[in-house]
Amino acid sequence: MFLGKVIGNIWATKKYPTLTGVALLLVQPLNSDGDETGSPIIAADTMGAGRGEKVVYITASEAVIPLPADHAPVDATIVAIVDYVNNEYKEK
Repeated sequence: MFLGKVIGNIWATKKYPTLTGVALLLVQPLNSDGDETGSPIIAADTMGAGRGEKVVYITASEAVIPLPADHAPVDATIVAIVDYVNNEYKEK
């Protein structure tokens, strides 16, 4: 699982049939301090996340599990909306 921030929406006039009704969002990966890491990714949204929200997303073949279809062409799926990140136990 990875931490990210929703930075935009992806609008598609046509989608693969198993993605009908699934929102696609642009997500900027973050580290535990909230700093940007790497390039933005496109993730299927199963939580109703909105722009500016921190989210948890999963990648690889596991990204299909939360979707309503058995086989969908996705590499990342949002599985949680983050309320708070506690770094109290972070090693220094």
